[in-house]
Amino acid sequence: MGSRRLAVAETASESGGLPSRYLTPDDLVVMFDLPSVETVYQWRRKRTGPRGFRVGRHLRYDSADVRAWVESLREGAAA
Repeated sequence: MGSRRLAVAETASESGGLPSRYLTPDDLVVMFDLPSVETVYQWRRKRTGPRGFRVGRHLRYDSADVRAWVESLREGAAA
């Protein structure tokens, strides 16, 4: 998984923070330095994380939705 982390990091740095493709739960683990992918699934179950969607059985996230979610967290923290 080390090469995948590197690829996500390189893509993210080129585009100003987030890759321009749909993100996987593993991508979110790498981007937010989460303990495991289970954290992402817990966010989904509790409806506290970014909005995701299924492509068949695969969970994906739009980078714009992830960015909006992060901004909403930042606005909430500033209040």
